[in-house]
Amino acid sequence: MSQFHLKRGSPEEEFPDLGQNSTWMGQILTPAMYRRQFNRCTQSGVIFDDVIRLGLEEPGHWLGPVSVGCVAGDAQSYILFCDFFDQVIEAYHKHKVTSQTPESDFNFDNLKGGDDLDRSYAVHCEVSAVRGVEDFCFPTHCSRGERRQLLTLARRALQWLEEEMPGRLLLLEELSQEQQRELNLDSPSPTQLRIGVARDWPDARAVWVSKNGSLVIWVNMDDHLKLVSTRNDANIAEAFKCICINLQKLENYYRELRHPFIWKLQLGWVTSSPAHVGTGLKVSVHLKLQHLPKHKRLQDVLKRLRIHMDSTESPALYHVSNATTFGLSEVGLTQLVVDGVKLLIAMEKRLEDGRDIDNLIPTQK
Repeated sequence: MSQFHLKRGSPEEEFPDLGQNSTWMGQILTPAMYRRQFNRCTQSGVIFDDVIRLGLEEPGHWLGPVSVGCVAGDAQSYILFCDFFDQVIEAYHKHKVTSQTPESDFNFDNLKGGDDLDRSYAVHCEVSAVRGVEDFCFPTHCSRGERRQLLTLARRALQWLEEEMPGRLLLLEELSQEQQRELNLDSPSPTQLRIGVARDWPDARAVWVSKNGSLVIWVNMDDHLKLVSTRNDANIAEAFKCICINLQKLENYYRELRHPFIWKLQLGWVTSSPAHVGTGLKVSVHLKLQHLPKHKRLQDVLKRLRIHMDSTESPALYHVSNATTFGLSEVGLTQLVVDGVKLLIAMEKRLEDGRDIDNLIPTQK
């Protein structure tokens, strides 16, 4: 949170050293831009130095494969510091911020395929969505009281959800080590501690788990809410359907509680990270690949498909996901991953047979 008692010099004296900074923040921020933002402060006390601190302390941080290098302390940050944030968003997502409202589509029936991936290659999938709650600061800036109010709201909303999908809410401070392992819950990283996301850990943090195991909802972690649906049969269509249905239910519940999810006209859904604006949606698949990762055209293929591929701890197992969350609808982004994964599998099969993949190289999406 902002340290108002610190005595600051002039913008020229306070401008950070960006010489070794490779984040989008480091590439975009100029002395003139810093000077314009310097004395601005949101109603909840977020100043511009709060926004850029993440990129200064951890240039390769946890908020995206290519670091945005900044976080918003509250929803007003995206408006007050818009000439900075808009440029970061456009650079990261490769999509222009305009006056047009971003497209939204939660009709999972519009998705083509996703339930027919070759299980010899696709072994696991996960679909997640993050949301911020109106009238509260984001986790990097919120107080203990705000965090506890957010947990109270989540309890009420999830009680309504349980009427249709049985589940239980677990407080992190009450979890056993075995439960933490089952949920793949790690201790806060040094970066999360430094920027305030893990402040007062684990106070008012919780996780809701559905009885059938199809849905997990994290409360007050990196974001106010994060819904996650995983499947060991790599059925993206079913995981996406689960997220769509339950996210819309929660949206209605929070609206009834008079704290709707945060939506900005030009950006769509917003949370603390510019890497998640638009849809807040992440679609990922674990793929078994032996030959394609070594191919000289791989990075070009991934760029054209607008997807990321990262190695995992398991040999020949790769994590494939959408590169951005802004510029396409929820169905559009999911379709991008489904089509991309199918093409990667087709290329792997070609290479297994000793054939080239030149005629499978896609045009730019």
